[in-house]
Amino acid sequence: MNSNSEEKLNDVFLQLMRIYFIRTHFYFDKLGLYHGQPQILFSLKMKDGQSQKELADKRKVKASTTTVMIKRMEKAGLVERKQDEKDQRVSRIFLTDKGLEICNKVEEFNKELEREFFLGFSEEEKIVLRRLLMQVRDNLKAGCHKHEDEKYF
Repeated sequence: MNSNSEEKLNDVFLQLMRIYFIRTHFYFDKLGLYHGQPQILFSLKMKDGQSQKELADKRKVKASTTTVMIKRMEKAGLVERKQDEKDQRVSRIFLTDKGLEICNKVEEFNKELEREFFLGFSEEEKIVLRRLLMQVRDNLKAGCHKHEDEKYF
């Protein structure tokens, strides 16, 4: 392994993303969740009764992708679909008690993972790292505007 100063930042970033993906994937799998479902749970916890279109727009995915995901979540008992009282063409999605319980478990897992992330970091170091990561994010998003992939952000 290279010394810390020789290891490429991109390699460290890729390793970090891979470890994060593995950790979250295994935990979500234990809960019976698929990729993207935790974000829907969080969104509904913040504002229950959103339409499928609202959920798709927030996640910046196709409506058809959200439809498949909602059907899966409905089958698992995490959400329920109800017709909008004012517009029967619109379905509203609501968290079930089970969905709320799973959402709370994911939130606790995320808090624990964040504690692990920053173990040994001072508050000042966390602030600096947050600022640097936000700058990296903004740089990457700015590059997306030059390409067709900007619609995903």
